[in-house]
Amino acid sequence: MPADPQPPGTGARIPDGDEARLVARTLAGDRAAFGTLVERYAAQARRVARAVLGDPDDADDAAQDGLLSALVKLAQYDPRRPFGPWLMRIVANAATDRRRRRTVRWTEQLDPGLAGGGPRPDADAERAALGERLRAALKQLTPRRRMAVVLFDVEGYAHGEIAEILGIPEGTVRSEVFHARRQLRALLQDWKEA
Repeated sequence: MPADPQPPGTGARIPDGDEARLVARTLAGDRAAFGTLVERYAAQARRVARAVLGDPDDADDAAQDGLLSALVKLAQYDPRRPFGPWLMRIVANAATDRRRRRTVRWTEQLDPGLAGGGPRPDADAERAALGERLRAALKQLTPRRRMAVVLFDVEGYAHGEIAEILGIPEGTVRSEVFHARRQLRALLQDWKEA
């Protein structure tokens, strides 16, 4: 699987006032303002959708569906609240809807970098192997638990923000993150870095 072009946590945290101004400008007809919001949140939206779906192509489609849905629902956004959790909840819902609509079993394609060419450096191979193990371990978690741990540990959201995104109590989020980490530790306990 190709890596995300943008590392986790970059470009997603912006001042709330700036987001509210961009939303207001969008509602006033400024398309470029929404484009700025999309640029800042697109990679994070893809990662959240991928946490739900697993497949990068489906995740890209779900992220795009979520962003378009957010544009349609933008008048419902409360500018007194952070924009990121509101948007990620819409993206997570779009990904969940897409997962429910799947009728054909999906398969993962072989990474093109592995198919053609010479050997890759050991560090890349180790990182790729660990990434694959982690993705496989994440797939064994329940969808809600997987989403909670990805939002907390990868995206850096607070428990309260995750509670808003998932629509569950904050205490439940804390429990889901705790149990997800424990389950991942058990699933990855035999992994040893070189």
